[in-house]
Amino acid sequence: MLYLTLRQLEYVVAIAKAGSLTEAAQILNVSQPALSVAITQVEQRQGQKIFIRRKGTPITLTSFGRAFIGDAETLLIDAARLEDPKVLATRGLHSITLGCFDDLAPTYLAPILLHLRTAFPAVEITPHVTGFEELALGMQNGQIDITITYDLGLDASFDKQLLKTISPHAFFHSRDPLSKRTDLTLQDLADRPLILSEQGLSIRHMISLFRAQGLLPRVVHRAASLEVMRSLAANNEGIGISYTIPPTEISYDGKPLRTVPIINPEAREPIVLVRSALNPPTMPIPDIIDNIQENLST
Repeated sequence: MLYLTLRQLEYVVAIAKAGSLTEAAQILNVSQPALSVAITQVEQRQGQKIFIRRKGTPITLTSFGRAFIGDAETLLIDAARLEDPKVLATRGLHSITLGCFDDLAPTYLAPILLHLRTAFPAVEITPHVTGFEELALGMQNGQIDITITYDLGLDASFDKQLLKTISPHAFFHSRDPLSKRTDLTLQDLADRPLILSEQGLSIRHMISLFRAQGLLPRVVHRAASLEVMRSLAANNEGIGISYTIPPTEISYDGKPLRTVPIINPEAREPIVLVRSALNPPTMPIPDIIDNIQENLST
């Protein structure tokens, strides 16, 4: 608990500068008794005299008073800066948290961090990799400043900047007849056993794409991760579908698999840079957004 108010400190500093209660009262437009009360309250709280007061002579500072008034002036200057919206608007963050959807992180996170740490060496950037719902909640409660994710489940309380748009791909067992195709449609996959991500928004989005075409997909596995999905596909457990495409056609367990793009225009999905619209951007957030857009653009 603070026992001394900024008003009391303002009074004693003004008295120290003016050298008299009369002049300080005129400067502050308050009564002399109010200043006397402030002196008494501050000195009682400190347990020491701040001023030497003698009748007919200017008010002077004790040795303790000189140190106290110096600290009080510094505090009042800082308080005035906190009260000035122009000062706060230009104050930069020393650290930010960058969210990234877990499927996108292996492809995009490290290169973006490299660019940002080169461009903003004074800013500590902490990555946070997780799922859709956790990222949205983190932005809403102020724990995540900006996020790289898909444009799924984000309402008007979020500001979104388009980074790029990508198509989904299908993962096949190496001997599956469809794996020889150069491209596919959702219609080609509708009657085949499918492996989809178990992420709630992700699987609902994929199923909705099929249903929009009047198709009823047959989901046989909900994969906990992209590599689980690719392993299942490589072992002929079904056809995986993902927007994230690793640059290798070998699964974690060493099995070959094939990757074929799905060309339905309505299946293309934007990757977006997102922040909460309820959390006004403080510097250097706008510059960081520009940097990410420049290095991960359409």
